[in-house]
Formats: sequence, structure tokens, C-alpha cells
Amino acid sequence: MLCLRRIVCDLWGRGITANLGPMCVGSRSVACQRAVTENGAPDSRTCLSLVVRNYAQTRRRQEIPSQLDDLPPTMLKTEYTGVQLSDAVDDVVKRLLSLEMASQAEKLKIKTQQLVDKVKRDPHDTRSPEVRIAALTAKIRNYREHIQKHPKDKSNKRKMLMAIDKRKKMLKNLRLTRYDAFEHVCAQLGIEYTFPPEYYRRATRRWLAKKALCLKVYNEAKRLQAAGLLKKRRPSRVQSKETQGKPV
Repeated sequence: MLCLRRIVCDLWGRGITANLGPMCVGSRSVACQRAVTENGAPDSRTCLSLVVRNYAQTRRRQEIPSQLDDLPPTMLKTEYTGVQLSDAVDDVVKRLLSLEMASQAEKLKIKTQQLVDKVKRDPHDTRSPEVRIAALTAKIRNYREHIQKHPKDKSNKRKMLMAIDKRKKMLKNLRLTRYDAFEHVCAQLGIEYTFPPEYYRRATRRWLAKKALCLKVYNEAKRLQAAGLLKKRRPSRVQSKETQGKPV
């Protein structure tokens, strides 16, 4: 390998690659220059190769606002909300008991309870479809924020898709049984219910290109027809033969 490299550098130094511009190899731009000694003669022992790498630029992702932003940092945790002595403590202890020092799980628990309070039927309701849909909504939004920061986390993405399918099934059943409750849940939780397609077909590149071409031809024909530039279609041979023998 060393001998082969020496031979190649020797050939380059003798002038075989002289007066050549930069060569592109794949995504690399390689520029070969002749090494010249102090006397002006080419040096066969050196070879300069400048490699410029063009790395792919990452696309800027759209930032999703967190559902926990509306929680005030001075709000106490769930287990200290009804305690009377929490107001008598000093500021340092209050800060330790507030959401400012709370974990993500504790904040998510409070947010889930807030969503449940909006849709539950009575104060003791814990297992109704509305409550379960609210809990799934908080979990789905938390998964979405996590996946937006860590897009390669396939395990949590799979859990999020499973939770979405489960919530979609529960919304469908609630819509068929109690439509007023379904509308109330969608309005309070900010859910936009869309009907599933009648059939699913995987969109290939060929199908997309064919559909785009058909739409382009249809729009062009519609424009020409509106302008009066579209010629009328001539009758086909079969129709002309049929009309020739018929009595008037």
C-alpha cells in the first residue's frame, strides 16, 4: 500500500495532474495541486489533496408548546394542597413544596387531574369514558413533546400511537352512544375528531405523480373551457356509423 501511494504521488508530481481543476467524487470535492520545490521543479515526494466535505444540514423542527407551561411555578404539589400549615412556612420551604422544584411526573399528574375535572360527571367519577379519554389526552401530549425532542425514541413513539388508537376507539364509541357528552369532551379538551378513511391505500411515487398530472390536465381543460378555447369533441366512428343508418 505504501509503494502504491508513493507511485501515485510520483506521477502527480511529474505533472500528470497539472492544470486540472477540482474533481467531484460523490459528495466530496477534491482538488489536486502540484507541489513545487524552491527551485521551481515539481516535488515527487509530496502530494496535496484538499477534501471538502458537504454535510447534510438538519431541518429546523417546529417547536410544540408544552402543556405544562400554564401551570404556575408557585402552585403547591398535590399532596400539600389541602394542608393548613403550608401557608405558615417560610419562603424556602414553600419553594421546595411548589411546582418549581417538582418533577415532570408530578406536573403531569396535576395536569391530568385538571383535564379530568373538566369532563367528569360527578366529583367521585374516576372510571367513566370521559375521564379515561382525558387521562389518555394528557399522556398523548406528553409523549408528543418527548418525541419532538427525541425523534429516535421508537419505543415511546409506539406507545403514543397505541394510546392514540385507544382514544380514537373510545371517542367513536362515545359518539355513537352519547353524542352530547362526545361534543362536550372534544370542546373541553381541544380534540378535533376526524372520520377515518373508507379504505387505506399506500401512496406510491408513481401514484402521486399520476394524480398530480391528472389534476393538472383537468384544471387546464377547465380553464380553456371557461375561456371558450376548448374545441368540441368530434363524434367517434362508432357513433357516426350508428347515426348514418337511422331514419330522420
